[in-house]
Amino acid sequence: MKYLRTPANCFEAIPNYTFPENHHVIDAKSGMRMHYVDLRPREKSKGIILMLHGEPSWSFLYREMINMAVIQGYRVIAPDLIGFGKSDKPIDPDCYTYANHLAWLWSLISTLALEEINLICQDWGGLLGLRLVAEQPDKYSSVVAANTFLPTGDQGANEAFKQWQHFSQTVPIFPVGDVLQKATVTELPKDTINAYNAPFPTEKHKAGVRKFPLLVPISSDNPETENNRKAWKVLEVFEKPFLTVFGDSDPITAGAEKIFQKRVPGCHQQCHKILKGGGHFLQEDVGEELMTAALAFYEKNRGTKNG
Repeated sequence: MKYLRTPANCFEAIPNYTFPENHHVIDAKSGMRMHYVDLRPREKSKGIILMLHGEPSWSFLYREMINMAVIQGYRVIAPDLIGFGKSDKPIDPDCYTYANHLAWLWSLISTLALEEINLICQDWGGLLGLRLVAEQPDKYSSVVAANTFLPTGDQGANEAFKQWQHFSQTVPIFPVGDVLQKATVTELPKDTINAYNAPFPTEKHKAGVRKFPLLVPISSDNPETENNRKAWKVLEVFEKPFLTVFGDSDPITAGAEKIFQKRVPGCHQQCHKILKGGGHFLQEDVGEELMTAALAFYEKNRGTKNG
């Protein structure tokens, strides 16, 4: 598998992101690597939090939340999906499939021997993370779903997503940092926008960025539609704690929280949140509030029979 590796000097001016680098070799033959943050508290860990980002961001999105969680005693794992961040980036767009992304993440989770995982997922982090939960629910202690969904293609796509999909395939130069800015409510500092651009020094580095919007199952003929339906059958009997924390200013995932709350038993009697001033990338707009809600959720459910 041919891939590009973003030069290290592209990441020299990343603000508030000083975490030690870790690399998991996905493909021994080619040497393709997945980068991930693995930060542990000084004292005994209260548990593992797996933070999964989406499109077109990377683990930088969770930088403040990572620090908050570790201070409160949690070990945090935050990978960069293949094609994003400090992870390697296959050149061939056909390498980027839903199934491959799941396999790559599972390879990391398996190698790190993660158990009793508390998942936080947003955007594609949910499309992937919730599938992982459905495939091995015993490995997960809880889920925090933020501005995400698990589509089966049965309802089609809303107009906001259709516009996003069209934009992603037709824009000559994919403006990653500008996409992050347009999908947040607050004005991002220039160095933050630069940090989102940093993994992609050329258009050739953006094969995964371009491909992700096409992988979302918005029709019944998508190759992962049936697998997502099967995943929902597992989630519909998933009784472990499940919290939704959505922004109030995200046209793409608006209303998806109600579907989770209706269909997932673990959502019952949880303190679900709609955060004012939270755009699609609510980690940038209201990250402190998101992590505060997650930490309160963990404390509330610690020691319960399903937690």
